[in-house]
Amino acid sequence: MPRPTRIHINATALLHNVGRVRQFAPEKKIVAMVKANAYGCGLPSVIPVLEGHVDTFGVACLEEALSIRALGCRTDCLLLQGVFSAEEWQYVASQRLQCVIHETRQLQWLLATPLNSNIKIWIKINTGMQRLGFFPDELAGVMSALLECPWVDKDIVVMTHLACADEPESKRNQEQLQLFNNLSLPTRQITRSIANSGAIMALPETHADIVRPGIMLYGISPFINQTGQALGLMPVMHLVSAVSAIHVYPPNSPVGYGGTWQSDKPARIGVVAIGYGDGYPRHISPGTPTSVKGDFAPIVGRVSMDMLTIDLTDRPEVQLGDEVELWGTHVPVEIIAKSAGTIPYELICQVTSRVRHE
Repeated sequence: MPRPTRIHINATALLHNVGRVRQFAPEKKIVAMVKANAYGCGLPSVIPVLEGHVDTFGVACLEEALSIRALGCRTDCLLLQGVFSAEEWQYVASQRLQCVIHETRQLQWLLATPLNSNIKIWIKINTGMQRLGFFPDELAGVMSALLECPWVDKDIVVMTHLACADEPESKRNQEQLQLFNNLSLPTRQITRSIANSGAIMALPETHADIVRPGIMLYGISPFINQTGQALGLMPVMHLVSAVSAIHVYPPNSPVGYGGTWQSDKPARIGVVAIGYGDGYPRHISPGTPTSVKGDFAPIVGRVSMDMLTIDLTDRPEVQLGDEVELWGTHVPVEIIAKSAGTIPYELICQVTSRVRHE
């Protein structure tokens, strides 16, 4: 019998969330962000579901794109960070990948590497994120060089990334958008892309031609103090385990490392087979919820490497082997992230390899 700690991926929820993207941004092309192993959900679980329902898959690097190709997927893939060496351009061409360029060295490598097939290029412009991208006054020169290059597809995409899309009221969004809209572009039609999940939902003026949903695809809100479910999304990742032991302790019995929690009355304590070695956050607030049989059971004491403890004093119906949801339908991952002082992105990406996917 395997350890009960596992991840369940809800394919129906994934497709529902693609539908929500289309409701927010009708008739726009979709780059589905599947970097970081599909935000921790697992490429083998996500790619076959999304293939045919989105236009392109977005990844960070060549290695991630090759993992998608290894699954037999022929859908377009976009390398968001571009290439890290001149040699990678040959792989980009042979695997029919799309590629972002964001700095001069990448452009020089491309121009100096004759290729047997055309590559679709995205130019990233730094409009205020101050991370990657050419400055606006560099765009004309970059565009001219690309249009003259025989192995570059002439349908070039110009993109930028918003620094504060998760804060729709921030004036920086409009400042970035204005700078992007004022770019000096050739007279020919240029495809544009700006919007990530937050902008797709809250800033329709940024939708342009191609949207790039990430966290919302997995049913999670990009906005602080809101859950994905409140925004009409469905959670895709369900992290579950089971009660592996139950003990009743007398009053004032310290529980777990450091004895940081104890009850002033007899306490029925359940042990759940999951801990920070599985990616569940150690630094959570006291009373962080789990869900057992559709009702909450609070975590008490410190989270250990391989297990944690929940208070079942008022839950006599809970028995050994009962499933425990750490996050998913009943316990939104946004709640756990807030309790741990982090963001949902980090939690779903840091689930470790010893957690089974089903």
